[in-house]
Amino acid sequence: MKRPLQALLLLVSGLGLLHATVFTDLYLRYVKEGMRPLLIVSGAVLLLLGTAEAWSLRKPTTPTPNNAQATPDEDHGHDHGHDHGHDHGHDHGHDHSTPPRIAWLLLLPALSLLFYAPPAIGAYSASREAPKAVAVKDQDEFDPLPATSPLPMTLTDFTSRVQQDRAKAIEGRVVRMTGFATPDGSGDGWYLTRSIFSCCAADTQFVKVRAHGTPAPSADTWVTVTGTWHVGGTLGTNSADVALDVRTIEKITRPTNGYTDALPPLAE
Repeated sequence: MKRPLQALLLLVSGLGLLHATVFTDLYLRYVKEGMRPLLIVSGAVLLLLGTAEAWSLRKPTTPTPNNAQATPDEDHGHDHGHDHGHDHGHDHGHDHSTPPRIAWLLLLPALSLLFYAPPAIGAYSASREAPKAVAVKDQDEFDPLPATSPLPMTLTDFTSRVQQDRAKAIEGRVVRMTGFATPDGSGDGWYLTRSIFSCCAADTQFVKVRAHGTPAPSADTWVTVTGTWHVGGTLGTNSADVALDVRTIEKITRPTNGYTDALPPLAE
């Protein structure tokens, strides 16, 4: 790869990282919030390296000294015949002065951060993945639920209460949760969904709650819903359906960090 292309790639990559972390919150689509400082440092280093490489290109190349030319005696010796017999034949037809055209494709990922960032993982992936396994809790690990109504909950907490809380504290309670709409793969119904990852978007897992009693919003629409547990199976056991009879539904804007199973925003 030629040096001008190397410098350009470093500069664009650095600008892309800084754009995604300093001037916007696009990085939250791909990594956890705690990785922001490292990304900022990486972007700054790439930008400095690209600037240094571009500056070095301004230096004139050192001309070849005249005394470096071969002497007549050397031209007519053994080496001359060897060059004609080996080196000239070996280099014939090969031009190593230009990089392969495919090298320019390395600019596309960097440019995408500046002009068209890939969207966050959403309903398309969630509809093709099984729900995230919720950690098993002991009966004593469940605290009494507050008397607030509707009760703000995460989808993970709701799932745990439905399938593991043998005290059935969730029965009859009106809960309030937030997530994005994921169509059922069969085309019948939809799920309230949250995506969770440990490090980056590559290890995303999904937690889902089946929604009943309301038409499905468009895929990837973020909503806050209220409702009660939809009776199905035995509450407090693994046979219980992780589902909700929806009473109200409100469209909201996507949270800043949609890769967490967070409590719903405060009602206005």
